[in-house]
Amino acid sequence: MINQSSTKLSSKKIGILASHNGSGFQTIKNACDQNILNAQVVLVISNNSSSKALKTAEEMNIPNFIVNDKIYPNDNIDEKIAKLFKEYDCDYIFCSGYMKIIGSKLISSFEEKIINTHPALLPSIYGGKGMYGRFVHEAIIKNNEKISGVTIHFVNEKYDDGKIILKKELELSKNETVDTLENKIKDLENQAIIEAFKNLLA
Repeated sequence: MINQSSTKLSSKKIGILASHNGSGFQTIKNACDQNILNAQVVLVISNNSSSKALKTAEEMNIPNFIVNDKIYPNDNIDEKIAKLFKEYDCDYIFCSGYMKIIGSKLISSFEEKIINTHPALLPSIYGGKGMYGRFVHEAIIKNNEKISGVTIHFVNEKYDDGKIILKKELELSKNETVDTLENKIKDLENQAIIEAFKNLLA
């Protein structure tokens, strides 16, 4: 029988990059707390001092940092973030609504270890610069698409371009609206995030 302390020691460490609410971060944290994932969230970094994800991390006693050009005007931000993730021995980094493009230093330091979720099926016209959140759903409704979904992928130096880990799709209803699609995608995204990490941690 494996005791809890040894299981905790063997669990993987996940770092979070978030700009705003960080809903995906909370999904991962809950899955870790419920032993659905043999992992723990050990660090949260945001470029936004008003990020709700930082407040959530504080409430959960998770170390958290603001890293941006205003606070560190003379530093390489990418390098500073990479240093923090290394300091906390992160095995994986999850981008939970992180709105900054990730640079080469961080990518090279954590090759195929940085994970992002996109609220549409990739590759497609619904990925790339400016295609995030509600903008994606608006475009899909406008173009009368029949199918949408979620893509979990590794991050490279281009928006929504990294190697795909998994995709989940759903059919749009006849009376689909941006709001109803957004809610469905959020639910599907939570499932996809947990499934992707189960595969990565296996």
